[in-house]
Formats: sequence, C-alpha cells, structure tokens
Amino acid sequence: MTDGAGPDTIPTNLRLLLVLEEVARAGVPVTPTDVNAQLGLPKPTIHRLFATLEDECFLQRDIDGRAYSPGRRFRHMATGVLSSLRIRAARLAVLRKLSATVGETCNIALPDRESMIYLERIETEWPLRIHLPIGTAVPFYCTASGKMYLSTLPKSHLERYASSVTLSANTGNTITDSDTLIQAVATVRKNGYSIDDEEFMDGMIAAAVPILDSNRRLVATLSFHAPTIRFSVEKALEFLPALRSAAADLGSLLND
Repeated sequence: MTDGAGPDTIPTNLRLLLVLEEVARAGVPVTPTDVNAQLGLPKPTIHRLFATLEDECFLQRDIDGRAYSPGRRFRHMATGVLSSLRIRAARLAVLRKLSATVGETCNIALPDRESMIYLERIETEWPLRIHLPIGTAVPFYCTASGKMYLSTLPKSHLERYASSVTLSANTGNTITDSDTLIQAVATVRKNGYSIDDEEFMDGMIAAAVPILDSNRRLVATLSFHAPTIRFSVEKALEFLPALRSAAADLGSLLND
C-alpha cells in the first residue's frame, strides 16, 4: 500500500496521480493488477482509472495488449519536468564541459515509443558537424543511444521489439537481422556502453552511456557523435571515462 494508505483513505482526486507514480516507479510495462498490488483499490476502480488514463493518452497499451506504459502526454510531462530552468542550466554546464573535453557534439536523448528523442545538445565548434537538432527522433536499432536503451529492456520485450520492428538499412553497417541485433544489444548490456559504427549515418560514429536515476534505471542517455574523418571507434572509447563521469553528474541532478 502506498505510504501506508488503505484504499478507503486515498482521496479520489489523488488516485490517478498514484497510478501514474506506480507506472513510473516500475520502469517497465505494467498491468492494472501489478499497480493495484501497491494501491489496494477495488478491482473495478483500478481498471476504470487505467481506462481513463488510456483515453486521455497518459498511458498506452503495450504490444501484448495487457500491460501499459507511459503514453504521449505522460512522456511530454516528464520531458517538461526534466527541462525545468534550474535543472537545464546545470545540465548544460555538464554538457559544455564534456563537449570541450571530447571536442565533439554531445547529446542527451530520451526514449520515446519507437525512437530516441534528442532533449539537449551542445554543438562542436568544428565547422564540419553533423546536424541533429533538439527534437530529432532517431531509431533504437541503429544508434548508440537507442541500443543503449534497448539493453535495459527485459529479454522478452527486446525479442518482441526485434521481431516486430522494420530493420531498414540506413548504411552498409546497419544491423538488419533481428538475431544479430539481440546479440549486439547483449554486448551493450555487458559493456555498459554502446557504439554506433556508421550504422545510422555514413561517415558518423557515436558512443553512448546511460543516465540513471536513484534506482539505477535508465531515464535518458548521454552520447557524443563525430565524423569519421576526425574520430574512430577506438578513439571514441578513450573518452568513455569522461562520458561516464558526466552521466553520473547528470543523474545526480535528477535525484537532488
């Protein structure tokens, strides 16, 4: 039961918020029964709350038709919180420091329903740069940030994604086989970082690490990308300590 409250003591106008809180806390698609194990509301009530949140686009059904994950309005609300002025000023300071260290464009991206969305970026000072503005959506399967996110999914969800998504070949290096993608994501999970070796765009490499909340769950990714005329994958790996240190600093901002 949330904070020791029984179903009779939870105010009606608080129930929808507590459902959203439990969905966010879970970090994976959940069923009404999963959430109600914490809230203890009458079964018709919890299903009515989920139906309302789905109708209003705060929740959406997962691919299995039973579980729910954050919907468009819930994700936009979370992005707005992360973009608050106080947090953004500190976040940009971390990004600027990392960009100065690496010498390339650095990005923060959030997982959306079918792609990673760029939330923040600091551009390199090099005149030759790869322009992917804030708000750009990029696929999970062929980007460093996307594969980093996929590595945090339960095995069943990853397999379902890999078997259902269209693995279009952006470049000659793009992974277009579902089994190969699952193996690549397993390597990312083991290493704790992800590399895009000209998989999303010819002539571009990228490296990404997770930004974690206080429960050690991925809430966003931190990455940098660079043209191959300046960077190789080997050189990118040299900056992993700086990338991880910056990601830890960004994670601490979320938990303050």
